[in-house]
Order: sequence, then C-alpha cells, then structure tokens
Amino acid sequence: QVQLVGSGGGQVQAGDSLRLSCAPSGRTFSTYAMGWFRQAPGKEREFVAAFIWRHGSAHYGDSVKGRFTISGDNAKSTVYLQMNRLKPEDTAVYYCVGGPPTPIVVPTATEYPYWDQGTQVTVSS
Repeated sequence: QVQLVGSGGGQVQAGDSLRLSCAPSGRTFSTYAMGWFRQAPGKEREFVAAFIWRHGSAHYGDSVKGRFTISGDNAKSTVYLQMNRLKPEDTAVYYCVGGPPTPIVVPTATEYPYWDQGTQVTVSS
C-alpha cells in the first residue's frame, strides 16, 4: 500500500513564501506524476501543480503560474512545491497526489490513486 506524506504547510502573511514537500512513506513506487491539488472551504477541488518524472517537466494550474514552482528529487522520490507571493486566495488544504506508472491526464484529480491526508495553508491579508 502506497502512502504519501506531505509536510510544510502553515500560516503566513500575504506576499510570503512556503515550501511543501511530499514523499512516499516506506517503499518507493513507480509513478508517472506527483503533485498537488487544493480545496478551500465551499470551493471545488483545484489542480495546483504536477511533476512528470519521466520528462522532468512541470504543469501548473492557471491561478498559480508564475508564483509556484514544483520540482522533484529522484533520489529521494520527493516532490517540492515552492510557493511564492502567496495570496489570501491560496488558503486551502493542499493534497499531495501520486499517479500510476502510466501517463495520465495530469490536471484530473480522478487520475491519481494516491493521496495524502492534506496540509493546511493559510494566508492572511
């Protein structure tokens, strides 16, 4: 059973930065992509970013482009999400996700079988 462990959330002021990380607990696993979705109270789940291990490439949701950067450390099977110039509207629970070994439609939540428990990020104005 694959378990993902995310960390790095917290409460910050608008304009500050945070870095999230996510790695599998215990054994590593073969995955096409890892990344994050987020969900704010009363809102739909939203794609944030994904890192494609095979290509070393990144995909971003429109609302975070230019502010967030996702990266991967293959040796540690860990992905990182550097979040800069945070805004109050970035406040949400951030869920780390892991996909299957085969290519997927990256921004689609149902493509990811592995999810962590979620990490709260709160940005105050």
